[in-house]
Amino acid sequence: MKEANLRFTKLLVLVNCAVPAALLAWDAWNHQLGANPVKFAILTTGMSALVFLMLTMLVTPLRKISGLNWIISFRRTFGLYAFFYACAHFLIFFALDRSLSISGTLSEMAKRKYLIVGSTGLLVMVPLAVTSTNAMIKRLGGKRWRALHRLAYVAAVAGVIHYYMQVKADTRQPLAFMGVLAILLGYRLVVYLRQRRPNKIPSNARCKANLPKKLSPTVVLDRTFPSHEHVEPKSPPNLPL
Repeated sequence: MKEANLRFTKLLVLVNCAVPAALLAWDAWNHQLGANPVKFAILTTGMSALVFLMLTMLVTPLRKISGLNWIISFRRTFGLYAFFYACAHFLIFFALDRSLSISGTLSEMAKRKYLIVGSTGLLVMVPLAVTSTNAMIKRLGGKRWRALHRLAYVAAVAGVIHYYMQVKADTRQPLAFMGVLAILLGYRLVVYLRQRRPNKIPSNARCKANLPKKLSPTVVLDRTFPSHEHVEPKSPPNLPL
């Protein structure tokens, strides 16, 4: 993709990722969040965080399968938006549902285990967001940076479990997220196992390896045309008469 087209696509993705937040703010301003606006806002931001986490994990398989390497440039945007919506999800709960009460929040977390799971996922995302810049990639080194950002898998698993645990009746949406996450993690597991598998030597390579080394011309001639030099016959031993 050309540089100008890539810049426009990045801008388009950046703007569209902000649409859920913009719609939520617009509905809140116009008092159109339903009978329980706080619950609606918490659910919307949490769902958006999960969607962007799945999109972040989808980028790498999609790039490898399609061969479109420019897709990788959107992974950071999706990841940062996932963190943004996860933070908004928690802040709405803390500010509007718990009225900024730390003790009330902690007591609620003690009673509802899914809040602990969700908070764990959010805390795991903090170092990922902090180290998402190019400067941090250079500072940490590619190998350590990739190892650290595997925590995104932990955040995604925690988010899906958090969603499933809080749903009481209709679990179709949480199960759908579980299915998508299982496919994305399964793809990575297959790639990892293939990379760990030792390379098998082809049969023709083994045959070539068993062949003798190339003989020198002199040896070939000696073996093909043996020497006919005259050899004096040995006299028989003296036998007794």
